[in-house]
Amino acid sequence: MFNGFLEDLVNNLIKLPGIGSKTAQRLAIYLISKEKADAINLAESIKDAVQSYKNCSICNMLSEKDPCRFCEDTTRITNVLCVVENTQDAYLIENLHEFKGRYFVLNELLSPLDGIGPDEINFPKLEKIINSDNVDEIILALNPSAEGESTINFLASQFEDKDIKITRLSTGLPFGGDIEYTSSLTLSNAFKRRYSVSE
Repeated sequence: MFNGFLEDLVNNLIKLPGIGSKTAQRLAIYLISKEKADAINLAESIKDAVQSYKNCSICNMLSEKDPCRFCEDTTRITNVLCVVENTQDAYLIENLHEFKGRYFVLNELLSPLDGIGPDEINFPKLEKIINSDNVDEIILALNPSAEGESTINFLASQFEDKDIKITRLSTGLPFGGDIEYTSSLTLSNAFKRRYSVSE
């Protein structure tokens, strides 16, 4: 339907999560029909954010600073570590104002069929933190999906011989669901009612 630069724009918009072909076409037309300065400002904002953000060398969270603001905060509880899949999940939990510990971002969930193993989920870095820091509890705040369950079981098995409490979010979160689309109340209740992985 489209060609040239407009086709390129549509094809790049389709790569965004939740954006289908028709939505990408509408967005592309909207962007080129608006004030040129507005579209260019958007492009510059995307460029600046992409170039400025990097993974925290301690917890893997995307941040403009290294270490990130959570790792840098000396008021946070250091003996409780919340393991999440991505930076957005950490911010969703942080917005509940329930958790005052530290985070670790895996960036992926185990999926052998897709070639995602322990190295791809940054397990060596997580293991180093667990071994070197005085961690009493690991909260596995991962999506209740097949990949999430596989990752939870793997991580629990790796640390079961240590004197560490390993908990997960309550399964009030629906299996196959996504933390991103869970209401704050459901997520808050699931976080409060987390339970031991070994139970």
